[in-house]
Amino acid sequence: MDCFSSDFSTINKLGSSKIPFLFIISYDKKSIFCSPLDSLEKDIYYKVENTRNYTPAPLSKSYKFEKYPVNFTSYKKSFDKVIDEIKRGNTYLLNLTFSTPIKTDLSLKEIFTHSRAKYKLYFKDHFVCFSPEKFIEIKNDTISTYPMKGTIDASIKNAKENILSNQKEFAEHTMIVDLMRNDLGIVANNIKVNSFRYIDEIKAGSQNLLQVSSHISGELPNDWHKHIGDILDALTPAGSISGTPKKSTLNIIDDTENHDRGFYSGIFGLYDGETLNSAVMIRFIEKNANELTYKSGGGITLDSDAKSEYEEMVRKVYLPF
Repeated sequence: MDCFSSDFSTINKLGSSKIPFLFIISYDKKSIFCSPLDSLEKDIYYKVENTRNYTPAPLSKSYKFEKYPVNFTSYKKSFDKVIDEIKRGNTYLLNLTFSTPIKTDLSLKEIFTHSRAKYKLYFKDHFVCFSPEKFIEIKNDTISTYPMKGTIDASIKNAKENILSNQKEFAEHTMIVDLMRNDLGIVANNIKVNSFRYIDEIKAGSQNLLQVSSHISGELPNDWHKHIGDILDALTPAGSISGTPKKSTLNIIDDTENHDRGFYSGIFGLYDGETLNSAVMIRFIEKNANELTYKSGGGITLDSDAKSEYEEMVRKVYLPF
């Protein structure tokens, strides 16, 4: 049986019966995994904030980690194509991503077990994700989303002030907040921005990064459990890893990127019978024929600088130990 043979109606059925389950949805929504927690296969591990099905362990050995990113010239060709589309009015913000081959003497399972992140997923030695970005949370008939857009090295002098005062970063984040407000309005009422541009600090290998997020919420009818699949379908792909306007931007992404995103930048999460919590699958390593690929990227606007965006894309290729 194809382990990705589930669909959004399967999610609706489990939610209607309030059966706890894990779900994984690819970026293009063509592959969907959904399994009740009591029958989850043993080679699937997760951490969703404080809920996990494995025993964490500190890394007790040295390890090798090498990355081989696309060269800047190749990156700039795609970057310039995005800028041209922005000038034509076909997109205002596009999250441009690339695949970076990596080499390490750690297994995917070791990377999963030892990495530190709010959201982690290990799937059958096929891919591992350690994401800092919450997607949606549903609790007490309230749906919340937390778009994350804007990154800076925490060691830079006045890093927090610099990123919060940067006009390019402000415009990019504002566009994503507007997009997610509109997306939530498809499924919920009384949409509001609870917090705008707050700072989270995350561990990025040997350095710390500051990332900028916002909190947006809305009210759902109390029968939302029956429509979890429909809600997830309406809200994906996540605005923070696609762009705006979403439909035309998704078409440009398909024509511009150097890879098939697959599950990278999709979503995964847990429904416990009462609440739902989920994450965007960024910070993502995929295994194909024993070759490892790390996928990363960043948002492009008209004010973006190619060299800075390239460096950010490369900087996001790390192990969070």
